[in-house]
Amino acid sequence: MIDLYYAPTPNGHKITLFLEEAELDYRLIPVNIGKGDQFRPEFLQISPNNKIPAIVDHTPSDGGAPLSLFESGEILLYLAEKTGLLLSGELRERHRTLQWLFWQVGGLGPMLGQNHHFNHFAPKPEPYAIERYQVETQRLYNVLNKRLEQVPWLGGEHYSIADIAAWPWVNSHERQRIDLNNYPAVNNWFERIRNRPATQRAMQKAQQL
Repeated sequence: MIDLYYAPTPNGHKITLFLEEAELDYRLIPVNIGKGDQFRPEFLQISPNNKIPAIVDHTPSDGGAPLSLFESGEILLYLAEKTGLLLSGELRERHRTLQWLFWQVGGLGPMLGQNHHFNHFAPKPEPYAIERYQVETQRLYNVLNKRLEQVPWLGGEHYSIADIAAWPWVNSHERQRIDLNNYPAVNNWFERIRNRPATQRAMQKAQQL
């Protein structure tokens, strides 16, 4: 059993997408970030950076005490290694997958997050910031599109944790003022993932909160 500390954000969706694909037993524990649940001492014991998602694995593979982890990229890597799923064991595809996972956690997520903030949540419009992050968002979509023109999935031939990491951010493309028709390879990839049964189950969980 895995406890998932969760809010319905792109980073939270990453983990439900994996857990549903892998058909693992998990308990979803909502963290109301609007009310400041992420700052409660008991949550900080699990996620000292006061961010979701975080997990507690009550049956780690070493047979030891429950293991808590934070940071969505590390959680995806841990779960892939625990289950042997969604991360190739072949040297080249494995490391291509990991480089795109790190591209997402280091670039796509943070930059699109800034896009969201300055377009929708800043107390007053900041034209310089809006333009800066819009241009960077478009650049990253172009990088993603070029990759997906070459291969069906980010790591290569197989659906993986790299795709799972990136998809929830692309799912918010309209809020980023991005028209996926301008990125046809991304649009095709996006729809293929959106129509996966596990993706639909994961997103239904978010709507139930």
